[in-house]
Amino acid sequence: MKREDLQVSQESQVWGKLSRNSRERRFLEGPLGRIRDFFHACQMFAEVIKGFRALHTVGPCVTVFGSARVEPGHAYYETARQIGKKLSEKGFTVMTGGGPGIMEAANRGAREAGGASIGCNIKLPQEQKPNEYLDKWVDFDYFFVRKLMLMKYSYAFVVMPGGYGTLDEFYETLVLLQTKKINTFPVVLVGSDYWRPMLEFLRESLLRDKAIDAKDLEFFTICDDPTELVEQIYSITTDRFGLSK
Repeated sequence: MKREDLQVSQESQVWGKLSRNSRERRFLEGPLGRIRDFFHACQMFAEVIKGFRALHTVGPCVTVFGSARVEPGHAYYETARQIGKKLSEKGFTVMTGGGPGIMEAANRGAREAGGASIGCNIKLPQEQKPNEYLDKWVDFDYFFVRKLMLMKYSYAFVVMPGGYGTLDEFYETLVLLQTKKINTFPVVLVGSDYWRPMLEFLRESLLRDKAIDAKDLEFFTICDDPTELVEQIYSITTDRFGLSK
């Protein structure tokens, strides 16, 4: 390859240069002065404190993950709506990423059942807005802070069909379980047909090549029935976390 073929614009040489957020661009430019890095660290810490203050009294939550692109009336939307409703009827606060699609459906089900509905919304270039079925929401700049809040205040995760964001949240939870950073945390996949290729990949590639152990496949279960799913979560959380029945 010629030297000139390796030349790129100064703008694209630096991580984050193409971000629309000026603060993100500065942060991702690489090593900065100690004062500037300290300032960025303070911003992150402030966002963590903001999350703690906002969510301190939300009660036992179950977080529902899933695609923001699913429209009302879709089977996945209606399933998430039923899950949100049934979780609320069991006394759980329903927490989501706060956006549209499956997140909106779960929050909507909680609202319709008279339960608490919470959103941890992420600020994006696409200007994702909190859905209309939230009692309370918190806006976050940093994905890692948002995921920290979802893990800290949740007693279980429900993972519905979704894209990169849903997979990120699912796999990060599996890593925490595998490394014993968390223990006996219920993770339930919904949509067996949707997830089947992924499950085959886990068994036929990762497990076969010993990248994971067979026990690592026990960190999650699969359930397509909202009633059965919620009963499963309720039973596990009351037994393991001491929630009163």
